[in-house]
Amino acid sequence: MSLIDRLLGKPIASAHEEDHKVNVWAGIPMLGLDALGSAAYGPEAALTLLIPLGAAGLWFVGPISAIIIALLIILYLSYRQTMAAYPSGGGSYTVAKENLGIHAGLFAASALLVDYVLTAAVGISAGVGALVSAVPAWLPHILPICLAVLVLITIVNLRGIKESGVLFAFPTYAFIASLLGVIAIGVYRSLISGGHPHPIDVPPALPAAAASANLWLLAKSFASGCTAMTGVEAVSNGITVFAKPAVKRAQQTLTAIVGLLGLMLAGIAHLANVYHIGAVDPDAKNYQSILSQLTAAVVGRGLVYYFTIGSVLAVLALSANTGFADFPRLCKLLAEDDFLPRAFATRGRRLVYSWGIGILSTFTGGLLIAFGGITDRLIPLFAIGAFLAFTLSQAGMVQHWRKQAGKQKVLAASINGLGAIATGIAIVVILIAKFADGAWITLLLIPGLYVTFTAVKRHYDWVVTETQIAGPMLLSGLDPPIVVVPIGRWSTISAKALRFAMRISPDVIALHVSSDPKSLPGLQRQWEASVAGPCSECGKVVPKFVVVNSPYRRLFHPLLEYVHDLQEQNPDRMIAVTLPELVEAKWYHYPLHNQRATWLKAALLWRGDRRVVVINVPWYMGK
Repeated sequence: MSLIDRLLGKPIASAHEEDHKVNVWAGIPMLGLDALGSAAYGPEAALTLLIPLGAAGLWFVGPISAIIIALLIILYLSYRQTMAAYPSGGGSYTVAKENLGIHAGLFAASALLVDYVLTAAVGISAGVGALVSAVPAWLPHILPICLAVLVLITIVNLRGIKESGVLFAFPTYAFIASLLGVIAIGVYRSLISGGHPHPIDVPPALPAAAASANLWLLAKSFASGCTAMTGVEAVSNGITVFAKPAVKRAQQTLTAIVGLLGLMLAGIAHLANVYHIGAVDPDAKNYQSILSQLTAAVVGRGLVYYFTIGSVLAVLALSANTGFADFPRLCKLLAEDDFLPRAFATRGRRLVYSWGIGILSTFTGGLLIAFGGITDRLIPLFAIGAFLAFTLSQAGMVQHWRKQAGKQKVLAASINGLGAIATGIAIVVILIAKFADGAWITLLLIPGLYVTFTAVKRHYDWVVTETQIAGPMLLSGLDPPIVVVPIGRWSTISAKALRFAMRISPDVIALHVSSDPKSLPGLQRQWEASVAGPCSECGKVVPKFVVVNSPYRRLFHPLLEYVHDLQEQNPDRMIAVTLPELVEAKWYHYPLHNQRATWLKAALLWRGDRRVVVINVPWYMGK
């Protein structure tokens, strides 16, 4: 097996696509990791903004979490309807494009692509943050660990859809079981203690209040906490990865993900309050995540603690997989509509959209490097794209129901309308609260992507205009071309190119650009002995042997000028430049040769004359 086969797996035939689709149990790890993992960094982000309030900030955790959970339920009901209405994948791009117009669809797509990149970056950085909070000695190595996790996730996704769901199943279900177990134990102890449980491992003392609560601070905390909802749309976008009946399985998967996430958010909010657990400054030397403090307070720092924190680390780091699952599919839809290069719509060896995975990996790596792998530095950019997409999708669904008949459309439109209003209000709050902290960058990226999409579309439209043809094919001007064969020295390589040229035309010119007059007589003698003489004896047309002097040792310019002169002298003829090319047997042979044929081909194509055709005639070494 080749290295690629060992790393990525053997190619999968298109006919076996159905065999590689997933059920609910595999769908939760594949499409739910972002949503489930956000239970760790969503509450953390909200509590970090409440640090100036000291112990008083814990009082606001419950109400803020309740609002977030209510918004989560509204989104859940809305996206169940979206999946039923768009069984081929009812993502925000599709819904907004079909119901609000192409411009709204492109803004939704731009917002989602930005969100998916941030999902991958935040997930990985949050996972590594959970690791270093348990093993503080690794704190200086956050960025290298983040990049290593990114490489791992990229390889797993390049192996295929089913593999990512199966490989991520154990850490996902270990996370669900351990965290819900810790929450259940903590809630039980809080109930039997009258709401004042004694922590096994006492969390760090909350700082003294440095400010009083105000609407602006609470709005910022809510805006950061909304990152807990960023993965809700993933299942709606990924309906096509499910085995039949796809919509039913997708709805069941969404139900499981939202139900589990809601329990986690409510449980974390309650336990943070009763155990007096607040956020720690992420730049502090004694940094501990909220979940690290909570788990230690409930079960101590024994085996259960390390298993839980280990599963948190795994799920947070692997939550980037949601972005890897949906980003390539959205790119594929955009490419099919000519808003992205068409290569994004091509599936690779394992039936995945490899171009999308590669681009997402590149952008995610760039973000991690730019922000040093620190979650809180990325959080201000997060959630804006997701909520803009939520709002456009729900508004599009309202318009969708207006076009339908039946009594149920009023209720359905009301649910989606409520979702649009709720997420619209949320995005205004998020924008205002996070603008100065870096959200303005997202506001530049989204329109920038929109402009990129429209520019790509204009290019493809221009190509269609340039290449469309009216009427029957023209049958005039079908004379054989004038063929130019550049020859540096007489060899089997140049002989093969010359033989090919003589097959397609009687007008063949062997062109030698001479920078060393001393070598020319020898080449001319070889020409007479090997080409001119044998051709005359067999009654073949003898190719012309033309020498162009190049006193300054330039190769390309004299050849290009000669081809240009041929065009002017023969305005009704095609010119074919046949390039002899040596193909190396081993990759390490490549730098040992000058690759002139490649560069000459590039120069000829750069000139861009439609009457000039470039033909490569390869000579394969060792064959």
